[in-house]
Amino acid sequence: MTDRFSREYAQSLDQQDELASFRSRFVVEDPGLIYLDGNSLGRLPKATVDLMRNVTEHQWGGRLIRSWNEGWIEAPARIGNKIGQLLGAQPGEITIADSTTVNLYKLALAALRAQPGRHKIITDDLNFPSDLYALQGICALLGPEYHVQVVSSPDGIHGPVDTLAAAIDDDTALVTLSHVVFKSAYTYDMAAITELAHCQGALLLWDLSHAAGSVDMNLGRAHTDLAIGCTYKYLNGGPGAPAFLYVRQDLQPLLTNPIQGWMGQANMFDFGLHYARAEGLSHFLTGTPPILSTLAIEPGIELLLEAGMAQLRKKSLQQTAYFIELYDRELASLGFSLNTPRDGDLRGSHISLGHPDAWRIDQALINDMQVLPDFRKPDNIRFGITPLYTSFEEIYEAVMCTKRVVEEQLHLHYSQENAKVT
Repeated sequence: MTDRFSREYAQSLDQQDELASFRSRFVVEDPGLIYLDGNSLGRLPKATVDLMRNVTEHQWGGRLIRSWNEGWIEAPARIGNKIGQLLGAQPGEITIADSTTVNLYKLALAALRAQPGRHKIITDDLNFPSDLYALQGICALLGPEYHVQVVSSPDGIHGPVDTLAAAIDDDTALVTLSHVVFKSAYTYDMAAITELAHCQGALLLWDLSHAAGSVDMNLGRAHTDLAIGCTYKYLNGGPGAPAFLYVRQDLQPLLTNPIQGWMGQANMFDFGLHYARAEGLSHFLTGTPPILSTLAIEPGIELLLEAGMAQLRKKSLQQTAYFIELYDRELASLGFSLNTPRDGDLRGSHISLGHPDAWRIDQALINDMQVLPDFRKPDNIRFGITPLYTSFEEIYEAVMCTKRVVEEQLHLHYSQENAKVT
């Protein structure tokens, strides 16, 4: 029988992996690099390379402005609908637009304006800080009676479900949370939290940036109101790719886009001097979409659709559980803490390990071991598991390299000073 804690066992898991062939459809320039940062920037699909050559040389280079009527103008809605298939949304409920933070600002402000007499936004201290900055800006804009209530996690890992339930009241206009939180990968029960908000008449806005493409969900069955998310993590859309926004069909006529622009106008080429909102979700568009980066999102979405979210989630849970099993045996005694839930139902697709010297260990892994995770203050090393291209052998090697760094004190050669991008 093969030792469960051996490289051979990891290789046997790869041989049984039904999704293993998808790795060959990504650009892997350095086969020796163990890339575990797909939760920050996904790998480049090979199909994207071919598409962008066509877009630049034929569509932009040859067809020029005619390309707007040959697929460009429909691209945000078309790609949004494909994301909707991954997330359990109906056609016309998701579109590509702007950045994640801009989309949050638009939807959160629209939600508050739609509920006069309610003045409170509730979130938690596990949420991505940029979301809080946008919410604080909204409250400053609307006046002193509006405020953000930040509910604290009991341990910095798990969501404060009970405290959230107690905080939501009849003055709450909006609850907004990350479905999968960025540090610990804790995953909220989307339907249960949405129901808590609805029971008090509040709307719920989910940030799906660390969930889209990694967690199997159904926005419709969960009765989700609003959602936003980025496309450059598990969706493999490319660095700084445009984000997406979701508005449930029945809410679309009730909410008003606070950043009005010509792309959200009923007939943009009338060039009238007074704004008349377009019907449906296109009302939440504002300016001209960045076509090159928008089109680059599509091949990554198509790979996920081909693999199927149920299969991807199954592999993600298997791989993260395997990582935790190796952590318990090899790393727990070396000063590390597991800063990710053990319960698979509460876990996204990255593993966060805490260590007092996490930054320097991270640097030793990158520079000495060819293992590329990322670091989040104060003490977290995040290992992103991306089922489309992460192998079980890579997970095994990453844990063993981390063990070697600490045992051989390789990290002590590095400065405590953080880089600008971690």
